[in-house]
Amino acid sequence: MESHRMRVGALAWSSSLLSSGSRDKSILHHDIRAQEDHVSKLTGHKSEVCGLKWSYDNRQLASGGNDNRLFVWNPHSVQPVLKYTEHTAAVKAIAWSPHLHGLLASGGGTADRCIRFWNTTTNAHLSCVDTGSQVCNLAWSKNVNELVSTHGYSQNQIIVWRYPTMSKLATLTGHTYRVLYLAISPDGQTIVTGAGDETLRFWNVFPSPKSQSSDSLSCVGGTSFVRSYIR
Repeated sequence: MESHRMRVGALAWSSSLLSSGSRDKSILHHDIRAQEDHVSKLTGHKSEVCGLKWSYDNRQLASGGNDNRLFVWNPHSVQPVLKYTEHTAAVKAIAWSPHLHGLLASGGGTADRCIRFWNTTTNAHLSCVDTGSQVCNLAWSKNVNELVSTHGYSQNQIIVWRYPTMSKLATLTGHTYRVLYLAISPDGQTIVTGAGDETLRFWNVFPSPKSQSSDSLSCVGGTSFVRSYIR
């Protein structure tokens, strides 16, 4: 797959469709079942595409760019169907809620530092929280209505939030450079973070699917609710 003219910084899967975002400002859909290099090209961003995420029902694709724009596309559009311009820095962090259809979270860079929430069904801006740091990643828990954010300048922290109150359940520190990568384990309980300090750290942050507790902090054993392992 060689159609992008510049670096590819964002990828997102939707069944057999692989979407890629590039510094060439475009988003390409690659159907791995097709012989063509790509089956469609999306244009709209004025700078590098640095964030991509398909919704859980695969009906909407959210993209963020270094142009401070957040766009939402449907599977057949080549132009964005929704455009959000409230962020004042690059939008790399994007996450769809697994609990409420059309609920989208996005995070801005160093000059913005905010997590914003959107209802893409009604095209409404719901709320904004200033985190105090560059927002690098966002991910929702699939087990409880909570989300985790990772950060860069200046605190390089990881924050677990309860939604919709956006009260902080925990602030996790240990990384010494910005936390650029985040993934959640299949059971939804553990996250792994990667940073410019050349470490991966594993954290137990969310309860198990069977837990009925409303407070994830009480659902992890031990004297401390979170454990970090460096590999």
